[in-house]
Amino acid sequence: MARTKAVLGSGARLSDYLGASLLARVYPPGMIGQILDDQGCNSKRIRSLPAVSGTYFCMALSLYPEAAYEQVFAVVSQGLSWMQGQDAEVSIAKSSVSEMRGKIGYVPLQKLIEQACVPFADKKRHPDAFYLGLRLVAIDGSNLEVADEADNIKAFGYPGSRTGHAGYPQAQCAVLVECASHAIIAANLGAYRASEWSICEPLLSRLDAGMLCLADRGFNGYAVWEAARATGAQLLWRCANNRKLPVIKALGDGSYLSTVYPAGTLSKKRRQASTAGVVVRVIDYALPNATAAESRYRLLTTLLDETKAPARELATLYHQRWEVEAVFDELKVHLLQKRRVLRSKTADLVRQEFYGWVLAHYAVRWLMHQAATEHRERDRDLSFAANVQLLRIAQPQSGVFPPGKVTKAKALV
Repeated sequence: MARTKAVLGSGARLSDYLGASLLARVYPPGMIGQILDDQGCNSKRIRSLPAVSGTYFCMALSLYPEAAYEQVFAVVSQGLSWMQGQDAEVSIAKSSVSEMRGKIGYVPLQKLIEQACVPFADKKRHPDAFYLGLRLVAIDGSNLEVADEADNIKAFGYPGSRTGHAGYPQAQCAVLVECASHAIIAANLGAYRASEWSICEPLLSRLDAGMLCLADRGFNGYAVWEAARATGAQLLWRCANNRKLPVIKALGDGSYLSTVYPAGTLSKKRRQASTAGVVVRVIDYALPNATAAESRYRLLTTLLDETKAPARELATLYHQRWEVEAVFDELKVHLLQKRRVLRSKTADLVRQEFYGWVLAHYAVRWLMHQAATEHRERDRDLSFAANVQLLRIAQPQSGVFPPGKVTKAKALV
């Protein structure tokens, strides 16, 4: 286990240090090394700050958001030394950490998400993660405050306000999440004023024919719908209640079939002449006694058969989309703690910090999934906040998660 030589200081609200075994189990050093080689940013010779260790450091930053860079790297490096049977004490200057981060960049962490962050659930052991054999996933976006630095302002921009602009520039992120486990399987970051769809569109590459994708009202256009449908995934998306969707065929469960057309075919004559129309199923429903939420919902879906996918079931199912909101809460509140602004001072390092943040979240969720599966519990019934605290404090001291074998550790509920 990592020794007590490296500490994180009182400013971090932590008296302990990070054992790197969990991160190394989820993201093996060999995988990271290969990605760094492919991107041409691996260490060419043995250094006090090798690039593989630096990649783990980028993940650990979000686990300890109030600790100094040097302190976080010291405990990560010491944990990796322990894994290799060594007991080295590492001291590094902040300037060296910054130089290392600049050499690594953000693309290797982005590639690591693509390779390592896969869905957790399987149909046999986690039936609640599927509907009609389709894995339930959700896509959504959110905004993040970043450091008030010139490069960040140029790359991401400020939100507007009545007094000019907000106090900090903001970036816009999007994630694709497995609903049952909260595992982030794709993520992207872009400018604040970019369209939400432009940030979400790169995530479509992770959809496949075995998924049912849930999304809110931000994705309403024909082109957006067709791009997502082309992945082979089934869709269940909310749309505006006032969107004009004429009834083509009424179905027995109260839903109906309609047709959506590309832009420029608004008139009835043009629609009749168009061959590009796509048949969708529309589900309108009301939430009884919904005092604190919108009472009426309208959904569009590619699941056209009302006998296999009744409207009531789909209306109930759609509200699992809110699991992605819980993921943003886990990221922003429970990982960042008091630090609400990403600390990096350049746009590329903001991206690096963001993708490291996503990787750290996935590692915690991976650990929780192992425990939930072992004890026949649902992932969503476990406390993310409690398990993050367990990781920050108990896990590094106990050494119960060695990199070479799976241990039977029960997560906190």
